[in-house]
Amino acid sequence: MLVAALCFLVACETTPPVQEMSDARQAIAVAREAGAADGAAFHLRAAEKYLASAEQNLGERAYSLARRDAKQAKMKALDALSAIEKKVGQESGK
Repeated sequence: MLVAALCFLVACETTPPVQEMSDARQAIAVAREAGAADGAAFHLRAAEKYLASAEQNLGERAYSLARRDAKQAKMKALDALSAIEKKVGQESGK
């Protein structure tokens, strides 16, 4: 059982984080389209930096690091989107 679990963990680290990279790119695109470049630039820049790091790690076959950075990129993009939605909500409530 332990050997099977160990093999599973090793297999996870040897596969590229294709889905995570795609999710991060899509989240950043949605945030940009929503106006994050103007209204949530801090979060958007952070998302883009994490994505760039993920791409670099992917190129170096550091899949665990690439996966981690891609997930962070997605989270920062979602933070940017949330900030934009909050800002729009506040402006429409004035």
